Amino acid sequence: MKLNCVDFLDISHHFTEDEIMVQHTTREFVEKEIMPDIERHFEAGTFDFDLIPQFGKLGFMGMNLPEKYGCAGMSNVAYGIMCQEMERGDSGIRSFVSVQGSLAMYPIYAYGSEKQRMKWLPKLASGEFVGCFGLTEPNHGSDPGGMLTRAKSVDGGYKLNGTKMWITNGTIADIAIVWAKGDDEKIRGFVVEKGMKGFTAPEMKHKWSLRASVTSELVFEDVFIPEENLLPNVVGLKGPLGCLNQARFGIGWGAIGSAMAVYEAAVSYAKERVQFGKPIGGFQLIQDKLAWMLTEITKGQMLAIEVGRNKDDGSLRHPQVSMLKRNNVWVARECAKLAREIHGANGISGEYPIMRHLMNIESVYTYEGTHEMHTLVLGEDITGIPAYR
Repeated sequence: MKLNCVDFLDISHHFTEDEIMVQHTTREFVEKEIMPDIERHFEAGTFDFDLIPQFGKLGFMGMNLPEKYGCAGMSNVAYGIMCQEMERGDSGIRSFVSVQGSLAMYPIYAYGSEKQRMKWLPKLASGEFVGCFGLTEPNHGSDPGGMLTRAKSVDGGYKLNGTKMWITNGTIADIAIVWAKGDDEKIRGFVVEKGMKGFTAPEMKHKWSLRASVTSELVFEDVFIPEENLLPNVVGLKGPLGCLNQARFGIGWGAIGSAMAVYEAAVSYAKERVQFGKPIGGFQLIQDKLAWMLTEITKGQMLAIEVGRNKDDGSLRHPQVSMLKRNNVWVARECAKLAREIHGANGISGEYPIMRHLMNIESVYTYEGTHEMHTLVLGEDITGIPAYR
């Protein structure tokens, strides 16, 4: 059965039965469980905690990780489709799922011991536990290698000191995957548990984007981390950057979901809004905007599925993910602006989803690597010359 959604080239025809099932299940869930209350949560700046066990029950968290750890064991394309449909609802809700799966569960799976995997992954997959990821600092975003957070070796483990910033899920997290420099100045990953003495996670308020999700600081003041909470299988920036690559993949798919949402709203409004005796959709300038949006969304969908297939067959290169994130978030941002124009003054009203998506996508445009940083990743891949410094 074909979904009633934006798919000009019938790209879903190339999905497997399992991937189509994921799209249907996620679309139905978003329509029934998220859309009725999302404007209220966005306006109030609150997260709907009742969603978490439902995410777990439906297998959304860590969807592309092995079943052995309580996960769904689905393809990366299936995970991307889920992100697309989730962000068609709201970027903040998709961010929760992305952080849980790609930034909390993935590092434990990829860099942790088998004991750590069995201890934490099933609880994170079910939603019993919430996880977060601590890399960005107040003065170090695009240059994480300059981080100031330190893990000093002590008897039996480490003493952690420092601050992390802009952390999705931080205040509500049971565990935090935190990156810090050791005595040798090399970056290592640690599992910091809620309730450890000296660890606090105050929620960041007064934000005008991703308002339906929780954003926090992480503060560490002589927090003792036992040796068993060190992620043993990675050293250096390749650890956190490998996690971010997982997250960027989901973001590239999710952003097109946001673009689809504002496009669908714009088409509906253009057909219903009458000016000068006919629907505004009958005017050439409006049709030009809609045609541009549909074309760019379609190109973004094609890019997403090709990167997804590369990820599934093991041929993926990280600059391909940079292209996906860079292009598709830009497309979503431009589509939101055009949809706002088509809606006129109504575009700023909470009666329509446009301004919510427009405000959300401003965060997505920046996090997990800014547009400019991904431009430089592609530039280095093209020329062989890094331009970061």
